[in-house]
Amino acid sequence: MTEPIPSALSRVAVTGGASGLGAAVVRAVQKRGGTAVVLDRQKPAEDGPWVEVDLSDPSAAEPALAAAEDQIGPLTGVVTAAGTDACGLITDVSLEDWVRVINVNLIGTAAIARAAVPRLERSRGRIVTVASTLGLRALSDATAYCASKFGVVGFTRALAVETAGRVGVTMLIPGGMQTAFFDGRPDQYKPGPDAVLNDPDAVAETVAYALSQPPGIEIRELVVTPSTEPSWP
Repeated sequence: MTEPIPSALSRVAVTGGASGLGAAVVRAVQKRGGTAVVLDRQKPAEDGPWVEVDLSDPSAAEPALAAAEDQIGPLTGVVTAAGTDACGLITDVSLEDWVRVINVNLIGTAAIARAAVPRLERSRGRIVTVASTLGLRALSDATAYCASKFGVVGFTRALAVETAGRVGVTMLIPGGMQTAFFDGRPDQYKPGPDAVLNDPDAVAETVAYALSQPPGIEIRELVVTPSTEPSWP
């Protein structure tokens, strides 16, 4: 009798796992009995496996995943929740800040995926990328973020075609969430007092559901927004 293939929830690397949605994904994996390793510049508040890495440097992706496997074993799942932003008119945002958004959100996602694919092929695992509703619609004063997340949408759809039958690929398209992502921004770029935002733990449940699917079953895209959010459709 053949052994059952383990769920992609078994051993998961989560970029940006020290806070926000990434931390919520770590909790969701742990709740289901899996092991999650955080890949982040910041140390997580909770004790657990952690690899310190700055994904604005794409060459850091491969050694970060190798270090993650040294800690928890062969990866069965990867979630790319690391993200950053630089709000403002394109002429007001410094070139360095603008490029960093692209490097973290898009190039960092692609670099992690590139390093993850051979590993996930061996484990018949899954990758979940994190885009945004601003990867589907354009917004003023968000050229860097929109460019990066539109890029994640195109990249993930192409990756799913390229790895079909070998690696599971899901793209999460979340709306606004109650996280520290908006902290430190000028007031004009923060959600207003009447804004309705999703609980990141609720959004993370959808990521865990995607990771829990057996090989051959694909949840290609998940759009998760507050019911009253104007970003969708």
